[in-house]
Amino acid sequence: MELTSKQRAQLRAIANDLQPVVHIGKDGISDALVKQADEALEAREIVKCKVLENSLLTAREACDELSRRTRSEQVQVIGSKFVLYRTSHSKEKEKRIRLVRG
Repeated sequence: MELTSKQRAQLRAIANDLQPVVHIGKDGISDALVKQADEALEAREIVKCKVLENSLLTAREACDELSRRTRSEQVQVIGSKFVLYRTSHSKEKEKRIRLVRG
């Protein structure tokens, strides 16, 4: 699902108040970290991630790799943080994040 600019803006507004739940350190993006991100996306649909100072990856590199491995959409990259979005298949329909169309 390719996000429109309106949808990205809506998700950025939602993500503003989120705390990072995935932290990427010196070990980079391991299978365990991908599993953690997958579980967080399934539970929340939108996840803020943070690249720690001891990581060898930039936020852009980490965002590119993690979004590819979790099949999620990149919403935003700012400084050491980035936001990913993926529609949950297990959440009840009425609890899903409603994105504006177009």
